[in-house]
Amino acid sequence: MSQTTLTATPRTGSGSPTARRLRAEGHIPGVLYGRGMDPISVTVERREFRLALSGPAGANTVLALQVGGTSYPAVVKEMQRHPIRRTVNHIDFLQVNMNEEITVHIAVRLEGESKAVSVAGGLVDAAVDSLEVSCTPTDMPNEFVIDITEMQPDTVIRLSDIPMPKGVTALGDPDMPVVTVLTTAAEIEEPVAEAEEGEGEGEEGAAPPAADGDSAAASPE
Repeated sequence: MSQTTLTATPRTGSGSPTARRLRAEGHIPGVLYGRGMDPISVTVERREFRLALSGPAGANTVLALQVGGTSYPAVVKEMQRHPIRRTVNHIDFLQVNMNEEITVHIAVRLEGESKAVSVAGGLVDAAVDSLEVSCTPTDMPNEFVIDITEMQPDTVIRLSDIPMPKGVTALGDPDMPVVTVLTTAAEIEEPVAEAEEGEGEGEEGAAPPAADGDSAAASPE
């Protein structure tokens, strides 16, 4: 896997006022750590960071992080976002060894359309949006593409059904559902409606309601 270069500037200031000023100037504060190194506080330009992660690997892009004249192979370990605007407020960069395994989450993407599920009134649903795997940065896949064309209404695709590329090991319960089929409300309500109709048909032999005169005669008043 090729690396994408991203330039980071060493950061000396700390605290909320400094962080707010950096964000207002179009920068994102962050920290680089890992592999026994002392953590380095850094900042990156928001636009350059967005461009660096715009490739097919997205947030799993392996970066050549340039800090003070030194290049560090790194991945984004965590992005902290603003609770409302969802903009990135802080980045944790993890220095990696290209030949050592790391744990990452790889996005899941569904491909195709299941006619059998559509005809049955169902809906194919991704039970998870990513899979946790262990691999080296070199073997890291961009995404897992799952073909749902042949799915049936009773089909469940589990973690053990997802083929792993060479050098990639899936983590978690092999029986974990990854793709399922949802049943629509209309399918559930239809049998109930039919049952109600059947109950009405069984009352055909019941006596008709009394006429107004009969009701008055039966009244204790």
